[in-house]
Amino acid sequence: MKALPPPWRTKMDDLIKKFDVAMFNIYKDAKEKAGYNATIFLQMLTDHGGLDTALRLIRAPKPSDGYTALWERGHLDLTVEALVIRPPWNSLFSTDDIEKSKKRLKEYGFVSKETS
Repeated sequence: MKALPPPWRTKMDDLIKKFDVAMFNIYKDAKEKAGYNATIFLQMLTDHGGLDTALRLIRAPKPSDGYTALWERGHLDLTVEALVIRPPWNSLFSTDDIEKSKKRLKEYGFVSKETS
């Protein structure tokens, strides 16, 4: 008989799966609401999953081209950075990753209760 994972692990796995869905929704919303077809972002999601893609983008030394494109369209709310600072997703990230996201958003003029 296979041992069951601890309850916290099951909850974390569920949250990661839901985060993947939220990341795919960013792609869809960027296309529908901002007229931005984020093909590279979609490829990253397909290849690496939502969590790894978010970490790669957050930890990059400069904002991605997609981030800049969404900023130009007035939709920083559709960026990975805006997603990861919000509950419950923020529980998947380190304090450093959350602070980097908040700083990048603030530098580009995005204001929300999470960045304040």
